[in-house]
Amino acid sequence: MKGSDAVELILKYFPSLTPLQQERFRRLGPLYNFWNERINVISRKDIDALYERHILHSLAIGRIISFRPDTRILDVGTGGGFPGIPLAILFPEVNFLLVDSIGKKISVVEAIAADLHLENVKALQIRAEQIREKFDFVASRAVTALPVLLKLVAKTIAPGGQNPLPNGILYLKGGDFDDELKTIRRKYVIYHLTEIFAEPFFETKKLVFIPA
Repeated sequence: MKGSDAVELILKYFPSLTPLQQERFRRLGPLYNFWNERINVISRKDIDALYERHILHSLAIGRIISFRPDTRILDVGTGGGFPGIPLAILFPEVNFLLVDSIGKKISVVEAIAADLHLENVKALQIRAEQIREKFDFVASRAVTALPVLLKLVAKTIAPGGQNPLPNGILYLKGGDFDDELKTIRRKYVIYHLTEIFAEPFFETKKLVFIPA
């Protein structure tokens, strides 16, 4: 997908993007192509569908909640920077910490954030259970089973909150994971992304919100 077409896909769902945001989204494609040839952070079959399967998928969170300035978000198992990088472009006044245990992936995240001058992004090579800071939200794209993620990050979420949703976990995943949900003894809300995005890719994709 060419840069102009890619931005049109994003604008379809986020029509109020500033020129700077549009330019940053346009540049994501070339940047990820460049880095993926050197460090494989996105599967070869997905790199051509980067804007739909990774960028727009990450931005689903931004269709559910509009974060207020100075909100702190932890992206666990960010890989090549998803959902953190697209969300940081969408919410420039929100602070993001992107973490992954694999150093070469964090190197890519740092390079892309620096190239785009995303001053609201920090990246660390660290495991989730080692984090001692507190955040308003933890975001993740199916880095591990949801019950496991809950145990890893429960202590990193600050109570309360000043956003349209209370502080908690925002978990993106596809397919059937009812068995995972059955083991959770906390309230949660499921958002079906097919109700948000028209593209067929999102037919089985969901966002689960678990309040702290």
